[in-house]
Amino acid sequence: MNTDITKQALAQSKNLMHPFHGFDMVAHEGPFIIDRAHGMHVYDSEGKGYLDAVGGMWCTQIGTGRKEMADAIAEQVMKCNYSNPFVDNANTAQTALAAKLAELAPGDLNHVFLTCGGSTANEAAFRLVQLYNVYRGKPEKRALICREDAYHGTTLLTSSLGGRAAPNWDESWYLDSDGNNVLDIHKVSSPNYFHHGDGLSEAEFGEKLYQEVVDKIAALGGPDKVAAFLAEPIIGAGGVVPPPANYLKRVWEYCQANDILYWSDEVVTGFGRLGHFFASEAEFGITPDIIISAKGLTSAYAPLGACIFSDKIWNVLAEADQGRIFNMGYTYSGHPISCAAALKNIEIIERENLLEHVHEVGPYFMEQLQTLRDLEIVGDVRGSKLMACVEIVKNNKTMEFLGDEINFAVGHMVGDAAQNHGLIVRAVANMSIMSPPLIITKAEVDEVVAKLRKAIVEVTDILRAEGHLADEAA
Repeated sequence: MNTDITKQALAQSKNLMHPFHGFDMVAHEGPFIIDRAHGMHVYDSEGKGYLDAVGGMWCTQIGTGRKEMADAIAEQVMKCNYSNPFVDNANTAQTALAAKLAELAPGDLNHVFLTCGGSTANEAAFRLVQLYNVYRGKPEKRALICREDAYHGTTLLTSSLGGRAAPNWDESWYLDSDGNNVLDIHKVSSPNYFHHGDGLSEAEFGEKLYQEVVDKIAALGGPDKVAAFLAEPIIGAGGVVPPPANYLKRVWEYCQANDILYWSDEVVTGFGRLGHFFASEAEFGITPDIIISAKGLTSAYAPLGACIFSDKIWNVLAEADQGRIFNMGYTYSGHPISCAAALKNIEIIERENLLEHVHEVGPYFMEQLQTLRDLEIVGDVRGSKLMACVEIVKNNKTMEFLGDEINFAVGHMVGDAAQNHGLIVRAVANMSIMSPPLIITKAEVDEVVAKLRKAIVEVTDILRAEGHLADEAA
């Protein structure tokens, strides 16, 4: 660390708390300082380049540093950098984006509430679900069914909706002093076949998951007590977990038949990651009542979230002469600069045929990652198109996991080794998660896989030297 930029940034970082701040890690190692980014690559404060296989945080769809985006944002700054979004006020960028999202969304999802990100968009959906049932005279329909391993945000509410297991993860905040579930949030099992398949076929596992949802609804008092089912089409931060083929669509059909809203969190799966602007219908045959979007919506050029919802919900909320108000909003809801960025981002995705590109390069990405299964500590490689996870185990023949402490740390070991080779992957416990920009080429896929292979081999040697793996000769 020789440059003045590095020294200054490290000194200034003492004043910074990071999202999911790892106090011991930051204290011991200091932060990893990024100074600039372009296309598929980021560059640290020493000038070293890294292939960003995480796409920032699932979000740099069109790549970074595009002048066309900078020009569109600058133009909006000079035209109208802010306008009051409350009650009956709007700006032209906001209205244009709402119309475009309604055009892209499936079915009758013709209404858009714009927020600052995914967490706030999911908060808005929660309010919509509850108001919808109250306004149609069914206030007792308030229970929400969510899933273990899910991630829907980090506000108090959206953390409660999620189901990620992690150290110090505490869901007691939605229980009162008597242990009552005051938010009426209920969990069903994760669809992670690798962890929970228990010898079942995928079809049997899907049937088990579906039946669990039906049984949970019955246990809560039946459909008259249940407001919505919430799911990511493919679980993202919880380990990149695709659903069994016979699971989500059957749950959606049950919801449709039993007056239960289906709420699809597409913060990760939307805007091209699976080769579609929205994956629910195109990939899974589901037309939700609500879709949540963020991240790739602007390709991270500005913060923005969207709660996109159906005519069915709108028509109840907007019933004439009822004096109804959606009592929620943010100073930066529908911020004109963010909306301009989203519109230009969508234009680029369409003009450059990036969705079609994902259908070509995405399967290649998954195929090449599968070649890592010959490494003894690679237990699973899963995902779809440009959403992938490589999971580390102690032995991929027995599928035995490493001990708890090292199992939680091994993903960071792989991530650090990859970083030394100029590759960024996201470490979550024993997993390496990847979500590269949509612009990735097959040559760059090969580079990602080669560098990740080197990293895993190096970590294997470290684990064996530390006694976590059996001796090779044995």
